[in-house]
Amino acid sequence: MPAQFKDYYTTLGVSRDATPDDIKKAFRKLARQYHPDTAKDKKSAEEKFKEINEA
Repeated sequence: MPAQFKDYYTTLGVSRDATPDDIKKAFRKLARQYHPDTAKDKKSAEEKFKEINEA
């Protein structure tokens, strides 16, 4: 059974040739947006926040 891989660049919304600074900015923006303490829909935000942290 082959393992399925997630494309972390897509998760963060950056291109594959993004600089480390671009990746950091994208992570921080999404982390703020989907943080369970600040999001309106806490359950879906928590799942998205976990995906972002994994990336």
